[in-house]
Amino acid sequence: MRIGALSRATGVDIETIRFYEKSGLLPGPARSDNGYRDYAQAHLERLAFIRHGRALDMSLADIGLLLASLNSRDAKLLSGVDALVDAQLGRVRARLASMRALEQQLVALKSRCDGQHELHGGQGCGILEELVAAAHGEACACHGEGAAASPARQQSHSLKR
Repeated sequence: MRIGALSRATGVDIETIRFYEKSGLLPGPARSDNGYRDYAQAHLERLAFIRHGRALDMSLADIGLLLASLNSRDAKLLSGVDALVDAQLGRVRARLASMRALEQQLVALKSRCDGQHELHGGQGCGILEELVAAAHGEACACHGEGAAASPARQQSHSLKR
């Protein structure tokens, strides 16, 4: 199949396919008599493997290690696969914890707004006031006690309250 058909079959952009070839993740295809790339079923399966690894947010380097281990029976190499997945799982768990903390900060910030701006007669926005306070180094709803900014730094801010 040609590169366009491979792209459509896998959902991988043509330029990305070429990049994977150049980086060695995807072997170069045979060339037909007219010079077009001629991809086989093995290319489609390997590209689907790469795409799945990327969907798991694995780096291209890690995917390369996985690909190198595909047909191995070497226990040490296969243990490396386990370690690689464990490391990826650790990174995902760390990001989840970070996202949970971010969610809590946004909920705290959102609590400063009742959503009824028209009833307040343009008297300001609690969310914006919290963000300005944080910019001045003051404690804010989303981060609690903030590090107070130095007086010189506070004077240099151009944000108005």
